[in-house]
Amino acid sequence: MSHKILIADDEPEIRSLLRLYLENEQYEVIEAENGTDALRLAGVHKPDLIMLDIMMPGMDGFQVLKHIRENNNVPVIIISAKDEDSSKILGLNLGADDYISKPFNPLEAVARVNSNIRRFYSLGANADEPKVLEVRDLVLDTESFTLTRAGKTIELTSVEYKIMELLMSHPGKVYTKQQIYEYAWGDEYFIADNNIMVCISKLRSKLSDDGTEYIKTLRGLGYRLEK
Repeated sequence: MSHKILIADDEPEIRSLLRLYLENEQYEVIEAENGTDALRLAGVHKPDLIMLDIMMPGMDGFQVLKHIRENNNVPVIIISAKDEDSSKILGLNLGADDYISKPFNPLEAVARVNSNIRRFYSLGANADEPKVLEVRDLVLDTESFTLTRAGKTIELTSVEYKIMELLMSHPGKVYTKQQIYEYAWGDEYFIADNNIMVCISKLRSKLSDDGTEYIKTLRGLGYRLEK
């Protein structure tokens, strides 16, 4: 069964270009021309990934993303002409999994879609891997892709999930930023300290009021999950 991709962008040329390349990769494509339609179609069609423009009439991409993250951890790729670090960080803070700046190479866009789909929907594919990871009061179920703390579910984005999966697989082990980036984002590492720092900060706030009790920073080395 092919994966469904929702493209939300007010520029028909962008939607048509992405549809052409994505359908060539055997994806099923759904289009929305504004934020309101994007939110409605996301609820109706349950897409496997959403490509979301920031500047749209009515409801912008950030607002749509905020609503989606209230009850859904579907992978979201922000697409926008706003390529400033502040916009990227805001998108990541709201729960975006990836970011593409206009103008973009459609082949790169497809590669990012493939990477996010593979990362999110191939989790736990290896039957030899443990299905449940437990560290202190944290429990990560690699079949349902859920994290609980003291029995309470913690909503995670796909990147946040992968970071927790890596850290919980070897509690106490220090992972470098490069190791975390390549595992969680599925791409070759480049200078992406802000992305990692934002995600770690978000994870800490989700884990507890003082998330540093779980995820420890070792300056100049990386991060580890405290046993």
